Amino acid sequence: MIPTLTPDSDDIAAFLQSTDVIDWKHGEVRSKSDALTTGASTINKKVRTLFEWVRDEIPHSKDADLDVVTCHASEVLKAGTGICYAKSHLFVALLRAQRIPAGFCYQVLRRDPPMNGMVLHGLSGVYMEEDKVWLLLDPRGNTKGCNAQVGGRDEGLAFKTNSDLGEFTYPTIYHSPASVVVNILQAYGSRTKMWPHLPTGL
Repeated sequence: MIPTLTPDSDDIAAFLQSTDVIDWKHGEVRSKSDALTTGASTINKKVRTLFEWVRDEIPHSKDADLDVVTCHASEVLKAGTGICYAKSHLFVALLRAQRIPAGFCYQVLRRDPPMNGMVLHGLSGVYMEEDKVWLLLDPRGNTKGCNAQVGGRDEGLAFKTNSDLGEFTYPTIYHSPASVVVNILQAYGSRTKMWPHLPTGL
């Protein structure tokens, strides 16, 4: 069950910032955002277009068996790949380039076999101004049973949490990506070497 989402700041401008990691003012990020949303007449259509593009056209590095590690939105765009955290960084940057407030959300999930324990999964929170609601979206990519979509709550996510297994979704939408996420992405140059060391929580 997805909890009610609460932004970590009452200042909506916090969810529009361009930062070192969410570098939406980077020329290529801004140009890609503008090109993708040309012809989208509403905010909801822009959100759907950007979400589906990141979900479908930027493959998750593990799914694609790529060893590259990306972090900054512009890096993800240039490399054309990233893990869940990195894809959320690009998605949020593309949204903010359209002045659509967006932030970062996280789940704790059971790791896929043969690995044990828990892992932190990254997704995005988007403010749908036309509906006056924050929506949880997961652009990680649909594969191996994942079917992330725009709309709904649990049914729109790539992964549905199972509380009996200790899985849960943090109820907060953060205006900046978690430091544990940024630190791990910047500490490794190889995804396969990084994979066993992914954070288990915030």
